[in-house]
Amino acid sequence: MKRIQPKTEPKNTAILLLHCPDKQGLLALVTEFINKNNGNILYLDQHVDREEKLFYMRVEWQLDNFTIPKEKISDYFDTLLAHKYEMTYNIHFSDEKPRMAIFVSKMSHCLFDLLARYTAGEWDVEIPLIISNHPDMKPVADGFGIDYHVFNIDKENKAEQEAKELALLKEHNIDFIVLARYMQIISDDFIAHYPHKIINIHHSFLPAFVGAKPYHAAHKRGVKIIGATSHYVTPELDAGPIIKQDVARISHKDTVKDLIAKGRDLEKIVLSKAVNKHIDRKILVYNNRTVVFS
Repeated sequence: MKRIQPKTEPKNTAILLLHCPDKQGLLALVTEFINKNNGNILYLDQHVDREEKLFYMRVEWQLDNFTIPKEKISDYFDTLLAHKYEMTYNIHFSDEKPRMAIFVSKMSHCLFDLLARYTAGEWDVEIPLIISNHPDMKPVADGFGIDYHVFNIDKENKAEQEAKELALLKEHNIDFIVLARYMQIISDDFIAHYPHKIINIHHSFLPAFVGAKPYHAAHKRGVKIIGATSHYVTPELDAGPIIKQDVARISHKDTVKDLIAKGRDLEKIVLSKAVNKHIDRKILVYNNRTVVFS
């Protein structure tokens, strides 16, 4: 399936994400650094956590007339501001298209939604491969023209198979991973290779209704809402920094089948919204929490 390319003009911008101890004048200092070097600011958002006394910021500016060469911006920023004000930061460029791998097992709803958005040109991203522990979704991958790789994993071969997966991801220069209902626990060693770069979807508000049949448990409890949570994967199972959550209303008329259908709709939407924020570099992680910019 041919991918539709976005019709918008390609941007030539830099994106700065930072957090640091809060002090007066930080916003002015960062914008002055950009303005003095002929950068035209296109987006600016900031947040102050008054309890933790932390300052968060995302700013994007045009590079067309910027006086500092792209490869030197980080050096200049580090010397002039970051070191002095204890800033933790990342600088991204709009012409650096992220490369994303999808992990999936046997459920197709999240996979179809991700690939549909990708093929429609909604996201400025590349998806060179899909990895699975089952062959079931290969026809889907083939339909979208994406390479599909199966790694059968059990307790005995887990380390060996994950090593092969990591080698494949490195070979394809993968920047981040999306777990589209991948029903396999990822090892701590694997996660360490992609810190805050593995996005998962969980079929509840964490940690409610854990287990293999969350919708059955929710139905038995008589819930009035169900939810879905997308988060970054950490070694502590389903306890990583939350990116996006949403809910659907439930009534006494809804059956288990209704809950599953509503839940799957939530899962694919919440996951795709989280992926979109990651692609747009609008997420800052600190102390297992996220600041998600608009």
